[in-house]
Amino acid sequence: MGSSSVHGEGTRARNLGWDESLYEDAAPGSAAQDAPDTPDAPAAGSGDSGSSASGSGSSGSGRRRGGSRRRQPEGGRGGKGGSKGKRVLRWGAISLAVLILGTAGAGYLYYEYLNSKLQKEKLSLGDSRPDKAAPNAAGQTPLNILLIGSDARDNPENKSLGGAKNSFDSPPLADVQMLLHMSADRSNISVVSMPRDTLLKLPKCTDPKTGKVHAETVNRRKANESLGRGGPGCTVSTWESLTNIHIDHFMMIDFGGVVSMADAIGGVPVCVQQNVYSRDRKGKGSGLKLPKGTTPVKGEQALQWLRTRYGFEDGTDIGRTKAQHMYMNSMVRELRANAKLTDPNKLRKLAEAAIEALKVDDTINSVGELFDLGTQLKSVPTNRITMSTMPWRYTPTKDVEPMPGDAEQLFRLVREDLPLDGKAAKKPAKKDPEPDKPAQAPGEIGVTVLNRTGDNTQPAVPRRASAIAEVLTGKGFTRASSAKDPVSTAGATVVNYPSADMEGDARAVAKALGLPSGAVKKSTDASGVTVIVGADWRTGSTYPKPKDDKTPSTASILNGEDDKACMKIQPGYTW
Repeated sequence: MGSSSVHGEGTRARNLGWDESLYEDAAPGSAAQDAPDTPDAPAAGSGDSGSSASGSGSSGSGRRRGGSRRRQPEGGRGGKGGSKGKRVLRWGAISLAVLILGTAGAGYLYYEYLNSKLQKEKLSLGDSRPDKAAPNAAGQTPLNILLIGSDARDNPENKSLGGAKNSFDSPPLADVQMLLHMSADRSNISVVSMPRDTLLKLPKCTDPKTGKVHAETVNRRKANESLGRGGPGCTVSTWESLTNIHIDHFMMIDFGGVVSMADAIGGVPVCVQQNVYSRDRKGKGSGLKLPKGTTPVKGEQALQWLRTRYGFEDGTDIGRTKAQHMYMNSMVRELRANAKLTDPNKLRKLAEAAIEALKVDDTINSVGELFDLGTQLKSVPTNRITMSTMPWRYTPTKDVEPMPGDAEQLFRLVREDLPLDGKAAKKPAKKDPEPDKPAQAPGEIGVTVLNRTGDNTQPAVPRRASAIAEVLTGKGFTRASSAKDPVSTAGATVVNYPSADMEGDARAVAKALGLPSGAVKKSTDASGVTVIVGADWRTGSTYPKPKDDKTPSTASILNGEDDKACMKIQPGYTW
């Protein structure tokens, strides 16, 4: 990423339709300050119609982004409310760890310029994907975005930011992995981080550029290696395989992007409990050096913060994850306060830096769509943003693996769109609609049972499918039988059926096993009623009652409004 693209202020941006008259706190005597506050004034640089577009296609059509806006009070946003002659800054920001997009007041040509810089790759590289969540009563669905920080050292800028020279031009690793879940009703956001060194079986991935097939790993590998198996789409497939959560988009940034974004924002406040210097006698550490208390970090220092493990907590990746959560929360608060972004020159730099830094999936077609995503994310109050870490445990070799039970509980809450802050609105009980065709007698229903009770910490339970088939036989389902299955892992237990005429049969089987109605799903992969016994039912003849809907204490949650968080310093790394 060249520096020239980040410093695109001045004549070029104005020629491309950037409208500085939309921003607050204009210089005394400027047109922005002196212009009358009328809603019908045309936007500067927006073409002869006075409108601007989101850049959502090459046809030239799009939403109006330019044009004057009625002045609005800014109580609670850190601005001066109600003063005459000022225009409201209308901007959207995606603040996802170190990923931010701010665009505002831009004319059609400027959006087209940003669109030309948008980098895209295939969303998923696996053979299969989880189903999208069903819409709520209002027809809304959740939004899941995987945020990836790449440690790629494949260009001069990234190489200049440090790291072992033997890692230059080697396959990139996913240094940061966070799943951002926005609820269907857009009332809350949950973020789940995975420690980068988590041991998982990586799924089969096909590189979209070379066609190379990376087979599913026999032994567990570190989750951060997924990025080098065809790109970010393989990291998406890895998360989907682990969590059974459908991911809608990914956004990825590299080292150089972190630096340019932090510079454009103007600094993010972070806190340490003691003076810290992340460097030991052997030279290990990020080089971060901060005094006790709160310090705004930007540029290379922001990158050091996000990469520090030696010096935080116990010197492992877990401490680094906590520091990343703190940084993300602080960045969101900083953006909401509008303290650093009332200057149109800084905002223009931010927009260009964001586009240069980001790599997104191929279902995001334009900068306008990124703007719309940012607007949705910005609508959630900070006290309804909850950061969490996937519950984990150490292996005998001191690696990290998902904690049985607790990790699945956290993933289930996200799958079922339940907020991690425990403030779920009570939903009225709804009766399942009657199937098109009533169930047959149990003895007439053919049932196939598959064993997928394995997960990333343990193999499948031997003969589990046969045991459940025997349970069904004892309940009158005499045509139930087990079958061999090349797949050994799954999420929750489900009963699949292929067509509407078998839904009644599938519901009867689920009821006999004590499964909830939500476990019954239509699937084109099923040739008949099929029970897939998942890792949530490894023992017993009756499906276990689900846990309550509380977030596990092992998820280490942090509320987005918590500005008192301060990193504990590892002994031996103070000055």
